[in-house]
Parts: sequence; structure tokens; C-alpha cells
Amino acid sequence: MMDLQSLETSAFLLNGFAAEHDEPPEALRGPFPEAVASPLLFVGLSGDCPNLASFADVRLAKTISAPLAANYIRKTATLDIVWLAAADAVESETLADICAAVEVQGCNLVFETRLSALDQIVAVIPASLNAQFLVDADATDRLVALAAARRARHGVLHDIARDDAMERIDRLQEEVARISRLLGELAGQRGGLPGTPMGFVSRAEDLADHAGQVRAPTRDFAAMPRSFVPEDRTLDRQRAKAVRRMLRQRRMREQYFPADLFADPAWDMLLDLYAARLERQPVSVSSLCIAAAVPATTALRWIKTMTDAGLFLREDDPQDGRRIFIALAEGACDALARYFEALEE
Repeated sequence: MMDLQSLETSAFLLNGFAAEHDEPPEALRGPFPEAVASPLLFVGLSGDCPNLASFADVRLAKTISAPLAANYIRKTATLDIVWLAAADAVESETLADICAAVEVQGCNLVFETRLSALDQIVAVIPASLNAQFLVDADATDRLVALAAARRARHGVLHDIARDDAMERIDRLQEEVARISRLLGELAGQRGGLPGTPMGFVSRAEDLADHAGQVRAPTRDFAAMPRSFVPEDRTLDRQRAKAVRRMLRQRRMREQYFPADLFADPAWDMLLDLYAARLERQPVSVSSLCIAAAVPATTALRWIKTMTDAGLFLREDDPQDGRRIFIALAEGACDALARYFEALEE
């Protein structure tokens, strides 16, 4: 096997060669075509369709009823966005069928629902789908959802002048990537814990404790009799009380100052999930939206952001398959534990 220095030298030379030869031919250089509007399928009554006049990057392709939507989506490959109005009024089987069709076509989703039905809707939608949720949304919320759901479509450039030299460059770049991975293995570099955000674990020995974990371990939410609670459970209860007290203090500020002056939904949700973890209690999506102390649509956007960042995890309800819980990732939980330990010093 090649030694580390030889591999580094090979990677440097290959990168230099590829950089010198990857310029496209002169005839193929130039500006790309302008992006075209994203086609949107509105599922619901035509009178409920949002006004797209102020959003030039999205155009209405069709308005259709929910029972007919799945088949239409499967037959239409050019759709970018599927907007489902009153999702809570759609049958669960129909909603699941629409989600399956959307997943096949790779569309983005926008759902409108009531807060009381949010948990039921979220449980039906696969985590792999790019979905925007609207709860009692206003015009601004709808525009934000459209901006997040649209995809830029550009003209596709087909290089008919591709020759053997370009093929060799592709192979060289693949070889560079392979050597880079091998260098990382030889140097002992390790990637971050899957499902854990970078920066929350600062020591290598901390990573070893959770190697290979993606989801939070299954927890028993049943309360134990007080007389049998071990010492660490007593400490957890004390810590949970301190976290709940901090949340109450944050809500008390709203009695004296405007609520939006100190809006910090990410931190409020982290605290609520941490307290629930210490209390061995599950947290539903709707409950977490309430804890965020911001409009539900904004809270859902933050939940998606925190989940994508690896701070939150989706957990199935073992008692009810139609509902999911939100929990802290192990890295986020460890970071919060160290934060409160530092406060107590």
C-alpha cells in the first residue's frame, strides 16, 4: 500500500492536472438561460388558491380535488410544487397516496392545516419529503412557503463535443476523491456522528460513546414509583425543574415587554425538549409549536431547520402509529447537559 506522503503527492498532482483541463470549450461558455417559473398543482377548491400574481417565479399548473391528485401527479413529470389546502380534511389514505406520488416525482409540498390536526398530518408525511407546513397562515407566510418550495429550472446543456480527454478528466477526479478518502482513513480522521450537528461534541472520546447512532435510544416514558427512583432520577427531576423555571421566566418577560422583542424559538424548543427528556415525557409536534411561543407556521419552520441540522429527531409513537414525537439528538442533549453543569458551577 502507498504511504501517506505518496498519496498526498498523487492527490496534489491529479488535482492540478484536472484544474488545467476542465475549462469548457469556448463555444460552450456563456450565460445560462434564465430560470423559468415553477409549476404548482393546487389541491383543493379554486377559491382557496393563493394569489400568485406577486410571485413571478411560480405559476399555477392546475387546480384539482384531493381524490384525483395522486394520479395526476404520477402522470405529470414537470410539477415542482404540490399545494394541499385543508390537509386535515383529506382522508388519511388519500393523503398517504398523494405523498407517495410526490415522493416518486420529487416534488416539494406545501400543507395547510389546523393546529389541532397537526400531529396527525405530520405522522402521515415521510421525513424524506421536502414539506412546508402552514397553520393559520397569512399572505406573508404563504409567500415564504412558496419561496422555500420552488426550484429553479434552467436549460440543460448537452455537451456534444465531449471527447476522450473529458472522460479522462472525470476518471481523474474520481481517483482524487478516492485518494482523499483513503488519506482521511490513514490520518485517522473521523466524520461527525450521524444525526449530530458539528460543534456540539468537542472531544474524540465523547464521539466513541455514541458511535454509529442515528436516532435517540428508545426510552420508557412510564413513570417509576417514587420510592424506587434511583439517585440519578432525582438529579434529573431537579434539573428539569430548573429548566422549566427558566422557561417560565422567559414567558414572564412578555408581561412587561412586547413578545416579539425577545423571540427565540430555537432556544425555547431546545429547553422544552431537554426538560421533557429529563422528565421521561414525549413531546408531540403541536406541543413543541406551543412551547416555541411563536406562530405555529414559524415554529414548524424552525422544527424543520433544527431537524435538518441534526439537533432534533423524529420518533414514532409506540402506542399510536398515526403520531410522531420530536426528541433531542444525543449530541444536542449532551451539549445542553454541559451547559447547565457550567451554570451550576
